Amino acid sequence: MNEKMNAGIGRFRQKVLAFMRKNHMTDRGDGVLAAVSGGADSGCLLLLLCELAAELGIHVSAFHMNHGIRGAEADRDEEHVRRYCQREGIPLEVLKIDVREEAAKRKLGLEACGRAVRYEFFRRLAGENGVIATAHTLSDLAETVLLHLTRGTGLKGLCGIPPVRENIVRPLIDCS
Repeated sequence: MNEKMNAGIGRFRQKVLAFMRKNHMTDRGDGVLAAVSGGADSGCLLLLLCELAAELGIHVSAFHMNHGIRGAEADRDEEHVRRYCQREGIPLEVLKIDVREEAAKRKLGLEACGRAVRYEFFRRLAGENGVIATAHTLSDLAETVLLHLTRGTGLKGLCGIPPVRENIVRPLIDCS
């Protein structure tokens, strides 16, 4: 890596660290469960949390959910996350579920069911005092606000995705 790239990564790391501290995302001793899809954003989140773990005094583990919708592509994402976490010594929990079947049982749409199952499992894994970190970014925030506008919203909907809600934190929500 060249010097300019290293400097950029260092600034990004410091920006995320300052944002996490400003928003009181974690306390020393917290267990932080990172939601990892296998994509670039969640991979970045997991890498950053692991790099910042000693500085923040946190313990990082990962969670991956295979929704069973994208077939072999989803299986490749799961395997990628498994290999990465094993190589880096990051504790990992994986949930593989047929979301289509579960959505039919719950009488929900695929997306709503996937979200519900994911957050139920997050909460069970994190426990009462654990912190759940998702890789939502500034792009996700803008998309959410636009979606709320098209559906008609009040002031709450215009706020989009908060950096912290209950025990769920979004360290990358201020990053593009």
